[in-house]
Amino acid sequence: MKTTIRIENLKCHGCANTITKGIEKFDEVEKVKVNVEDSTVEVLFAGSDDNILKFKNKLSRLGYPEAGHNNMISTAKSYVSCAVGRMS
Repeated sequence: MKTTIRIENLKCHGCANTITKGIEKFDEVEKVKVNVEDSTVEVLFAGSDDNILKFKNKLSRLGYPEAGHNNMISTAKSYVSCAVGRMS
């Protein structure tokens, strides 16, 4: 299956690196593609649609919530995640 999630706070390839590493930790994930220009994350995965909620929750914990669900805490988390992504 494949899903595309539009997210908030995606600024650069450091962010994309953090997102990719975070989502790839799920066993059912086959491929992750982050589009910085469109602020989207495309996930190719095995299993049911129930996995999509897990991916959205993980993105939110990293500071990249689904579009329309942003807040100051998510914005602050995204800056930390971005910095970590640039270092790795």
